[in-house]
Amino acid sequence: MSNLSAAAAAVLLFCLLAISLYHAFYIWSNEQRLISKLSYRAKSGWRYRLALRFKRNERLHLHLSELMEALQLKIRPGAFVVLSVLLLLAGVASGGLFFQSVKGTLLFGLLLGAMPYTVLRAMLVHRRMQTQMDFLPAIELFYQCYVVTGERQVRIALQRTVEERRLLGPMQSVFEQLYRNLSVRGDDEASLRLMAASLGHVWADYFVNILRVALVEGVPVTDGLKELLQDMRKARRANEQERNRLLEIRVANFSPILFLALYIGINLKYNKDNSYYYYVIDPQGRDMLLNAMVLIFASFLMGLWLSRKKM
Repeated sequence: MSNLSAAAAAVLLFCLLAISLYHAFYIWSNEQRLISKLSYRAKSGWRYRLALRFKRNERLHLHLSELMEALQLKIRPGAFVVLSVLLLLAGVASGGLFFQSVKGTLLFGLLLGAMPYTVLRAMLVHRRMQTQMDFLPAIELFYQCYVVTGERQVRIALQRTVEERRLLGPMQSVFEQLYRNLSVRGDDEASLRLMAASLGHVWADYFVNILRVALVEGVPVTDGLKELLQDMRKARRANEQERNRLLEIRVANFSPILFLALYIGINLKYNKDNSYYYYVIDPQGRDMLLNAMVLIFASFLMGLWLSRKKM
């Protein structure tokens, strides 16, 4: 297992060195391009071939692209995958050196490798919770703008809704993103799917379906918007109760970390030498810490899954 960790460390160092040299050469070539006033960028090299090969996996590439765009992050899916692979190698290398077991090497590598995607999903859940309470006022404003503009053009109503600057919290950026995508993207279905993924609740799905009907068939959707508003007003109290449950789930996600830190902190305060021996030197102590990290990570994933089901 030490050979596996050493190999992972060597691959990690090689990848970091290659990335550093590539970025240094890229900066130098950009400077030379600016000096010579050349704007043509050849589609060749290992980076272009790697990105092209990754795009062949359409489901993974589309999923990561929509996730990045829903969070409005300027990170390419290929760079995100490279980061996850590097963290996986770092976890395998450090896990083999610290835990010195097959279980520790593989589990710690998987934990670090899955950490970037887990952080993105947690950010998405947090964003959905922020927009959940502000969705009803946003739909009310859009309904008013839609009626004022003549009940014909959804894009004009979206433009007026965005220009009003009366949307609360993150809803302003969500509607701006939807209007921008519908205006310049050219793929209405992908734009609507992205908005539904950004909000992540059943009311957003209903609203997206109404917009889809208006964009595809070109018919007025005033009655559908009115029914949606009436149903949302009736369900406001139930939504507040669901929001409280989601808050309880989020608090429960972080409670194991607090208890573990409190337990280790008390032991370190009263007996540093024995605590260091049993947590760092003793193999059973390291295995206990690994099991705790795996259980905490699993509880965090379960909390994210429950939050997704509650929305």
